[in-house]
Amino acid sequence: MKASSDHVSAVCWSAYGYLQQLRSVTRVLSSETAKTVVHAFISSRLDYCNSLLFGISDNLLRRLQAIQNAAARLVTGTRHSEHITPVLRQLHWLPVQQLIEFKLTVLVYKAMNGLYLYLTDDCQLPHC
Repeated sequence: MKASSDHVSAVCWSAYGYLQQLRSVTRVLSSETAKTVVHAFISSRLDYCNSLLFGISDNLLRRLQAIQNAAARLVTGTRHSEHITPVLRQLHWLPVQQLIEFKLTVLVYKAMNGLYLYLTDDCQLPHC
């Protein structure tokens, strides 16, 4: 569990640094461009190796979700007093927990259907 905690800490540190730098830039960008830039710098960090985070503690998951929420608020100008779920839906961003589950599901699907040959042998259904 130490490795996942270290990974989450590194992601948080990196993402919050980028968010701070992007805060001044996004003010002069169109909303679509701001969304693209934030997605490139923040979402890519949340997505990197996230399938390995399946089953992490709620505390670590909350830390990652807070980054995504801050990124969504930055892109849309949403205040902290407003609910974030509609904002995430508007941006078509899955919450972090669902993003992890989706990525893992796609990985298994592709392995089971021969699209990841290097994983196919490890993802065989048991014979009953």
